[in-house]
Order: sequence, then structure tokens, then C-alpha cells
Amino acid sequence: MQANADDIRGPVRWSKVPVVTVSFWIVKVLATTVGETGGDALSMTLDLGYLVSTLIFLGFFVVTLTTQVASRRYHPVLYWLVVVATTTLGTTTSDYMDRTLGLGYIKSSVVLFAGVIVVLVIWHFVAGRIEFQNVITRTDESFYWLTILVANTLGTALGDFTASDTGLGFERGALVFAALIAVVVAANFFTPAPKSVLFWAAYVLTRPLGATLGDTLTKPHSEGGLAFGRITSTLVIAAAMVIIVAITSRRSWDQPKAAA
Repeated sequence: MQANADDIRGPVRWSKVPVVTVSFWIVKVLATTVGETGGDALSMTLDLGYLVSTLIFLGFFVVTLTTQVASRRYHPVLYWLVVVATTTLGTTTSDYMDRTLGLGYIKSSVVLFAGVIVVLVIWHFVAGRIEFQNVITRTDESFYWLTILVANTLGTALGDFTASDTGLGFERGALVFAALIAVVVAANFFTPAPKSVLFWAAYVLTRPLGATLGDTLTKPHSEGGLAFGRITSTLVIAAAMVIIVAITSRRSWDQPKAAA
């Protein structure tokens, strides 16, 4: 699930996605959290509704993804903008399915989980593998982002289901997903499970973790939240993302220079 030093040599240097390290997962959780608070800020705080908010975030996703795909190498800003676009779009899309269409959290989770599996199976059938690190070809990049979009939408439904339907609440729901991620991490170190499978399992689980954390920050006290503003929370978390990405990107550029 995490790349070692040997993985950073060879073709991965030309990959259009970042090396999977601890900082990658920290930024990923922040991105999923800002997706929850940002999506709710547009649909609820600004009262645009789920459908209009989904269309707005769909436009944002198309623009950022088109720019990312058109680039010839990995750009940290572009990459994480697309990730944030998938989390915000996933939030409003999931809410639209759950609440406006009336599917509910369980049906939505089942449908979206099946969607993730179908995408991964087709990816393996077409490309002969499922990548998460050496994303170089246009085919791998297309499936990579499609998997992320469906996975982040699934994660929103799972987070809402765990926090609401099971009665665990947002804080205990976050602990459940943190524990599941710990299981995946243990499997990474102590079992021969395929790294790609573990990566995508962790990717799915970090989304409901971020969703429950975001709801913990923004929901009113009566619902078990801290009642922080959605817009304020979104801006603070986004600022933290920018700082971490800037620091890690600077280090990644400095290391080859030092070696030279």
C-alpha cells in the first residue's frame, strides 16, 4: 500500500500520480474531509440543493480532470485538485442518490460498491493489471480516476450509513473506519495480499473516514457534532492541504538535486 525506495526508481518517475507515502494518506484524508464539508457547504449552507451542487462540482471535475489528463507529467496541484473534485462531486452525488432519489444509504452503498468492483474488474481485463503507482498510459489514467470517483461516492454513502443508520454517530463512526484502515495497513506489512488491492481498499475507507470527520466538525451539537461552520472548516482544511502538499513537493524536488 505504501511504496518503498526501490519502487521510486524506473517507470514510476514518469508516473502521473504521486508516490504513495504516509504524507499521501494524510493529504488524502484531508481531501476527503474537505470534500464532505465543501459539498455540504454548497448544497446546504448556500442552499443550492443536491442536484445543482452536483452539476457545479461535475463541471469542476471535468475541467480539472481534462487539465490533468492533458499534462505530460505529475503536477501536485493538478492531481490534488482532481481528488478534491471527486470528493465534492461524490458527496453531493451520494446525497442526491440517498435523499432525493430515496435509495437510502444501504442501497446506495451496495450499488456503488458493485460499481467499484466492476470498474476494477474491467480495468484488469483491459490492461492486464490494476495500477496505483505506475500510472503512465492513458488507459490506466482513465480507469484510475474513474475508480477514485466511484470510490469516493461510495465512501460518502458508507460514512452516512455507519454514522446514522447504525446509531454509532460521527465520532464512533470515524473510529470504526480508522480501525478498518489499521487492518489494511497490518495486511500490507504482514500478509502477501496484492498491494493494488490493499491500496484501493484503503482508498475507499479513507473516504468515509473523512466524511465522518467532516460531519463531526460541522454538524450541530444536537446531532453530535462540534458545530463549526462548513465554509470555515473547508477553508481551514484546504489551507492545511496546500501547506502539506507544498512541503512534500518541495522535498521531492530537492532530493534528486541533492543526489545529483
